[in-house]
Amino acid sequence: MDAPQTHEGSASSAAQASLREALLFWLKLGFISFGGPAGQIALMHEELVDKRRWISERRFLHALNYCMMLPGPEAQQLATYLGWLLHRTWGGVIAGVLFILPSLFLLVLLAWLYLAYGDLPWVAGLFYGIKPAVTAVVFQAAWRIGGRVLKNPWLWAIAVSAFVAIFALRLPFPLIVLGAGVAGYLGGRWRPAYFQLGGEPANAKREHPSALIDDHTPPPAHARFSWPALARLLAVGALLWLLPMAALTLWFGWGGDLTQMSWFFTKAALLTFGGAYAVLPYVYQGAVTQFGWLTPTQMIDGLALGESTPGPLIMVVVFVAFVGGYGLEVFGPAPAFLAGAVAALLVTWFTFLPSFLFILGGGPLVESTHGKLSFTAPLTAITAAVVGVIVNLALFFAYHVFWPQGFAGQWDAGAVVIALVAVLMLFAAKRSALQTLAVCALLGLGVRLW
Repeated sequence: MDAPQTHEGSASSAAQASLREALLFWLKLGFISFGGPAGQIALMHEELVDKRRWISERRFLHALNYCMMLPGPEAQQLATYLGWLLHRTWGGVIAGVLFILPSLFLLVLLAWLYLAYGDLPWVAGLFYGIKPAVTAVVFQAAWRIGGRVLKNPWLWAIAVSAFVAIFALRLPFPLIVLGAGVAGYLGGRWRPAYFQLGGEPANAKREHPSALIDDHTPPPAHARFSWPALARLLAVGALLWLLPMAALTLWFGWGGDLTQMSWFFTKAALLTFGGAYAVLPYVYQGAVTQFGWLTPTQMIDGLALGESTPGPLIMVVVFVAFVGGYGLEVFGPAPAFLAGAVAALLVTWFTFLPSFLFILGGGPLVESTHGKLSFTAPLTAITAAVVGVIVNLALFFAYHVFWPQGFAGQWDAGAVVIALVAVLMLFAAKRSALQTLAVCALLGLGVRLW
């Protein structure tokens, strides 16, 4: 039930924000969080900021900008952060796990069905229509995030510079994030009005009802920074990484497929910035080009499934790992499904473990900086840079979908037409990503059968 829009209503909301209520909300979110990072963040904002009033707009944006700065999936990290802020460590763990659990089981099932029946003409036709729609959905993500973040020419300049850096200069993600952070820090000192949270001028004011955790609510006791608490967390995190990695090395050797998958996705979790859309080119380069765990077509099909299921888009790594483990037959030819499922579980563990550590360890520091422009300005600039990175990813997929044989080959007119339909549905008709994918899948089936 929505809290009444008064300060007294906020107190009532505070009484309702129990761990049980939060658990039910995070479980519900795990099943309905379609639409990629942009849609998931918007859904959390609508529920927690606008309806339930558990957290204020500025505190929400402060947490979001921190998560956008981190490597890894920003939507899942944001859920973990908000769960931790509301209900301590277990609240964060519950929120983060429930956000990905439904997607994990669903993608394992879909990956198996894809490998077992993907050669059927009607299945191939559905994927033929989904791929152009995915390209349009990624463009829409850049549009939506850009509309929320790029509020002035300075932030637009950072976004364009990030696009040029990754598209033309081929600079690595960490360097782009570092450059954006430096630009934001300098901008916060020289032009502070343009580097507030969300890129709003410093004197912009919003009238909104009080929240359980409001703009000026002091951090709760568990959210205050402590060196001993950080040391304990890092020790536990190191053990949670070392023990399974040591077991894999003993059983399969360092060069074993499962060991290398676990190590590769650990690096992906630590070295790729800008959220799920930014990490995908890195995963593509490693999984397709370097290791050959799957083909380019399978990678795009995996992204289509990731866009079509709830949970963070980075859960496409489940599909990548399942296809790799299934095809490599790491346990022999007979238990191929078991090999794929084990690979998917391992990759999920090593991909998301750093995200929990970043939030539970860095959250207290972030809570001590809300309202401080020296901290928020670099995060605002980094968020702007992410827009340019997402546009690059959209062009990356457009190239592979519209010119499947490269520019030297013939362009796919059917894929272009389906992509235009997807653009009209997303931008003109304001349909959801899931509805767009469904319609385009049927169009693809019709084109292939015809």
